[in-house]
Amino acid sequence: MTPKTFKIKSFGCQMNVYDGERMGELLGAKGMTVAAEGEDADLVILNTCHIREKAAEKAYSDVGRLKREDGSKPLIALAGCVAQAEGAEAKRRSPLIDIVVGPQAYHRLPEMVEAAVLGGRPVDTDMPAISKFEAFPPRRRANPSAFLTVQEGCDKFCTYCVVPYTRGAEISRPWGDIVVEAQALVGAGAREIVLLGQNVNAWRDDPRGLADLIRTLAMIDGLERIRYTTSHPADMSDALIAAHGEIDKLMPYLHLPVQSGSDRILKAMNRSHSTATYLATIAKMRAARTDIALSGDFIVGFPGETEADFQATLQIVDEVRYASAYSFKYSARPGTPAALMEDQIPRDVMEDRLRRLQERITANSTAFNQSKVGSDTQILIERTGRRHGQMIGKSPWLQSVHVETAAAIGDLLDVTLVAALPNSMTGAIRAKAAA
Repeated sequence: MTPKTFKIKSFGCQMNVYDGERMGELLGAKGMTVAAEGEDADLVILNTCHIREKAAEKAYSDVGRLKREDGSKPLIALAGCVAQAEGAEAKRRSPLIDIVVGPQAYHRLPEMVEAAVLGGRPVDTDMPAISKFEAFPPRRRANPSAFLTVQEGCDKFCTYCVVPYTRGAEISRPWGDIVVEAQALVGAGAREIVLLGQNVNAWRDDPRGLADLIRTLAMIDGLERIRYTTSHPADMSDALIAAHGEIDKLMPYLHLPVQSGSDRILKAMNRSHSTATYLATIAKMRAARTDIALSGDFIVGFPGETEADFQATLQIVDEVRYASAYSFKYSARPGTPAALMEDQIPRDVMEDRLRRLQERITANSTAFNQSKVGSDTQILIERTGRRHGQMIGKSPWLQSVHVETAAAIGDLLDVTLVAALPNSMTGAIRAKAAA
């Protein structure tokens, strides 16, 4: 029987969230609806992430939990990067899986569902050149802050990373397609657009780069804010840095992963920057936009990392003074060069270093938030809070701000930031000046 309802569970990065939204739109265009909360769906799509250790095992565990007490099950699709990495092997490992679809083949999902209904068990992990976007229906609904993928894949081949193998080579979507989708998102209710890519600042539609695209999107009526993530230090052009000081709608926030403060480890990671070039980019950014909030990624316990290497990471954390940062223990990914390197670090050493790093990151994050107490700014309301009458919005610096208000989701509010916690702020509505 053709499924009438579906659920999509997306794990991992923001690009997976975007992909999940688009898959839902494809299925909706075929007459299917999202299953109500608490009800079984006819089709369940597990949109997986493969960036961390044991990701495949977790995916198969999630599949197993979909079998019902009476022995029945929904139609099950394994999607995302685990599906790309496992391919047909996924169905050999779990007979419950009906469909395996990789990140570049989502546009074929409806026909794969039809094939599965007829008894087939389709697998599609091809990597065509972004043809999937042409198959997606127009955007008709959008959150106040909406994701928009502009670039996919990676050519950097960091020695610890599976992305080049699961997402393919760097490919940029055409200029016109992006502008049309951005306009549709704003028409569907978005007030902020977050441009996404594995290396988003590598986006190009010659001779134009990401800075040119942002300038054009900033002219869309009704679009109030623009962000982009994730950036690579090697692709931070002077034009893009300058845009932060020249385009009011481009928010004062930059996520720029460094991964380690040790040049020796950066070389082993095949990162195409040094601590000196990274810090030079940060200095340029702060000169262009003095109130910029900086975020980063860190890996501790990379093979061969010494205590001196780790101390260099703590040093760069203190030098940059990150407003926020993500930190992880090194996770060996099958098929990557780092997984075969000698001198793998013991888990207890990694855990100790991660704890110390996170303490330092939290101290810097708290200091950044405290520096904003007393600031007058705007927040974009995105969701309700835990308490009655409480709403939560994002500041320009991507802080979650709790405020007591009767405003609706999607409203932009003028607030004063009155209190700070490590991961959030409290705001108070600013009274409008008398005319």
